[in-house]
Amino acid sequence: MSSVNWIWNSKGDIRIPSPKKKPTQLYAALFDFEARSEEELTVKEGDKLSVIEKRGDYVLAKKLTGSLESGLVPANYVALLRDEFANHKWYYGNINRQSAEKLLLAQQNTSGSFLVRISESHSDEYTISVRNEGKVFHFRVHRSSIGAYFVSDKVSFGTLEELVRHYQTHFKSLGVPLGQPCTQPRELFDMEPWERPKEEFSLQKKLGEGQSGEVWEALWITKNLKVAVKMLKQEDTKQDEFVKEVQALKSLHHPKLIQLLALCSRGDPVFIITELMTKGSLKSYLGSPEGHVLTSAHLIYMASQVAEGMAYLEDRSIVHRDLAARNILVGDDLVCKVADFGLARIIKDSVYTASRNTKIPVRWTAPEAALHQRFSVKSDVWSFGVLLYEMMSRGKMPYDGKSNKEVLDILASGYRLPCPGRCPSNIYHIMMECWHADSAKRPSFHSLHSQLDNIYARIYFKTIEV
Repeated sequence: MSSVNWIWNSKGDIRIPSPKKKPTQLYAALFDFEARSEEELTVKEGDKLSVIEKRGDYVLAKKLTGSLESGLVPANYVALLRDEFANHKWYYGNINRQSAEKLLLAQQNTSGSFLVRISESHSDEYTISVRNEGKVFHFRVHRSSIGAYFVSDKVSFGTLEELVRHYQTHFKSLGVPLGQPCTQPRELFDMEPWERPKEEFSLQKKLGEGQSGEVWEALWITKNLKVAVKMLKQEDTKQDEFVKEVQALKSLHHPKLIQLLALCSRGDPVFIITELMTKGSLKSYLGSPEGHVLTSAHLIYMASQVAEGMAYLEDRSIVHRDLAARNILVGDDLVCKVADFGLARIIKDSVYTASRNTKIPVRWTAPEAALHQRFSVKSDVWSFGVLLYEMMSRGKMPYDGKSNKEVLDILASGYRLPCPGRCPSNIYHIMMECWHADSAKRPSFHSLHSQLDNIYARIYFKTIEV
């Protein structure tokens, strides 16, 4: 994001930020394709591509290696590449510099032992930490504007794996040898104590209450840090899955997801400790005085961030199940983060079963999930459409005045929420795509993020005079 100052101007409006330059998603060609005109691009199976935009049944793609040409390729000839680093012995995920040095300097490692971790200052970049002659050296792996990975701008790679392989055989260009992955078992590090005693947290102010428990603002006394504490009753949690699930959630690391910080799972209630967002839930923010002055541009900017966080979960096949304005948290500068992702899976199933005293959030839930328990990334996309409706209607209750049963009945007959007043037609079109009866025809979160970003950029450059 640019360094536009977030201030109230003389009319009492909130400034909007300039669109950020972001790495394009990385794709691979699934089949060979021979260009039949100057507009098209010849690709070989396995070629790494960045997709610039979708055009009907084609995508405008640019090669990441070799000629760097761009052109049209049939959309069904390319597939999104996911970060599959977790399968590699050298990948240690979200550990800090100090922990990396401690692991590499352990006696079972020697010169050339290395690991790759998520950069502490840039969560979409990485750091290679290498031991050499009793010291540890750290090299930042940058991302280019088209999504390629590089340490030196002289040579870039389509994937992190290719970059690591290159420096294992060409280590002179790095200055230190890259040998074997760090031999310290990752499991030992994963056991590091992030279970904390409840006495370390002083509850200060109740922020709200949801289906799964109360949320409080608290002070983490030993760190002098303000945090949010979600309380869950043990009787509502599947104990066998609880710690395993929260462990998995803690490894998720993205600027648009709320970061889990600690856990108190001993005794009732269970505490889940996360970062604190100053403006609270998006639902309450939309109803606040500041929320009332938000323009469509602000709302589209915020919705794009939610789609970005959900695209990260989509890549990891994590289903939220309860995506709604109440589960999006807002910080300073209109920063939005997705909260409570994965929580639905550690709450006892009965809480999410459609029964007479149902607790399924029917107004936000796709029909196939509400009726047949078919939760998926595509049912989350449906919920995102309802979240867009909440935002564009400035916090209006979806299907206001109707019972849950009436909502399911009218959806089955083809009814969809109407376009809110002041909502741009292209945003309502996105909502309708999210509510396609056939879940396979709903867009991906990557596509939603890209569409919202592009709409926002067009609004911004029309309204801002340089």
